[in-house]
Amino acid sequence: MQFESLQLIEPILKAVKEEGYTTPTPIQAQAIPIVLKGSDLLGCAQTGTGKTAAFAIPIIQLLSAAPATNQKKKIRSLIVTPTRELAIQIGESFKAYGRHTHLNGTVVFGGVGQSPQVTALKRGVDILVATPGRLLDLMSQGYISLHDVEIFVLDEADRMLDMGFIHDVKKLLAALPKKRQTLFFSATMPPEIVKLAGSILHQPEKVSVTPVSSTVDIIQQQVFFVDKGNKISLLLEILNDKNIKTALVFTRTKHGADKVVRTLQKHHIKAEAIHGNKAQNARQRALANFKAQTTRVLVATDIAARGIDVDDLEYVINYEISNLPETYVHRIGRTGRAGARGTAFSFCDAEEKEYLRDIEKLIGKKIPVVESHSFPLTDHHPVKAPKQQQGKRNTGYSGHKHSSNNSAKKNYGKPKTPRY
Repeated sequence: MQFESLQLIEPILKAVKEEGYTTPTPIQAQAIPIVLKGSDLLGCAQTGTGKTAAFAIPIIQLLSAAPATNQKKKIRSLIVTPTRELAIQIGESFKAYGRHTHLNGTVVFGGVGQSPQVTALKRGVDILVATPGRLLDLMSQGYISLHDVEIFVLDEADRMLDMGFIHDVKKLLAALPKKRQTLFFSATMPPEIVKLAGSILHQPEKVSVTPVSSTVDIIQQQVFFVDKGNKISLLLEILNDKNIKTALVFTRTKHGADKVVRTLQKHHIKAEAIHGNKAQNARQRALANFKAQTTRVLVATDIAARGIDVDDLEYVINYEISNLPETYVHRIGRTGRAGARGTAFSFCDAEEKEYLRDIEKLIGKKIPVVESHSFPLTDHHPVKAPKQQQGKRNTGYSGHKHSSNNSAKKNYGKPKTPRY
């Protein structure tokens, strides 16, 4: 299937071609026709599936086909997403796909001064991309009215709930017109998400692409069993491979991210951190440097990284394994995007074995183990699991042995079959 077969208008086809797109992804092929006919949509799609274009392209076409009824532009489409980075990314996508139309838009988010955002709003915008907090703040100040919204998109709904935005979302819903088209996207569909979707969607059509329980097959996944104290040494060893041009490294905490960056910098590896304590301009600068490959390693926490979209990113390293298996899928989905190659390394200490077991249960397969590395796990029996653990978990692995020879030949590309 080609984009031409989706009955898109010429200005969009021209923009899509300029972006280098020829064939729509599965979610684009399924979702675009549904949105174009005006139906509500419930989409289950994880990161890297082309989801943003799946709603941005048809929204641009629908708004272009029916110009605003008055000269002063009012907000006709609202896209709400949980993080600043993701909001900026979505705004850039709308700008790219709609460059040959008369539509304009802006992005509002917290962490920066509101004056430029207010100025853009006063000029009038067709499409508004926003994070919940700043959106409600500007609404309370009278700068934003949602009375004319025709198409509402709630993106990354599961992360929205994880971050505690459920009450903000309910406030926004109350301010929206009851007669509207609603598009609801979530990477996972736990009961609370299904309940929320049911409360805001009207006879929705459903699209499910690459469910969260199945990771992208093209991503090469490998796990290194390593003591917690040796993780930084293992990271430095891996980064000695000059073929790794850039790597996105995940930690569980902001403090952990900063600590990793300081150590890498001491070893003359250009690294920057991106997390919630960083100012917005610093986060954007770090991301821009990473995209330009002037920064080799970007160390991120999960929430800050949700909107990171870097073309041809081949390596993701889970320096610390998340206690939530769904988060693992989101992390590694930063690589292997749009059919590109990707490799995901995970450092697993004894306390994290339970988390690894939950991940493998979710994705339905064992992750191959790299046994030939210089820092094999020696402490197989932790006293207790980390405090981040949520819910009752089964006991960890047992019987896994590693070579204690620190000079063992390294062969990261050919992991052995795991033996548990």
